[in-house]
Amino acid sequence: MKYRELQTVVLLRDLVESGLRRGDLGTIVEVCGDSGLEVEFVTASGRNAVVVTLDVADVRPVTDTDLVAVRSLDRTA
Repeated sequence: MKYRELQTVVLLRDLVESGLRRGDLGTIVEVCGDSGLEVEFVTASGRNAVVVTLDVADVRPVTDTDLVAVRSLDRTA
């Protein structure tokens, strides 16, 4: 899959150290070569939560059947 900047993606695995969980939505802020992505995750109010470097295998594109849910970010992770 070819990703592009500002594309919304779904996280496919938990990132305990960042407090992120599988299913969280992020936005690609930079494409790094063929396999790296800088992805920003924000709170529901629009505040930056975390920016992480991921492999393209760690995310998938959003689909029309995806639902959005809200949860609290565990900042103690």
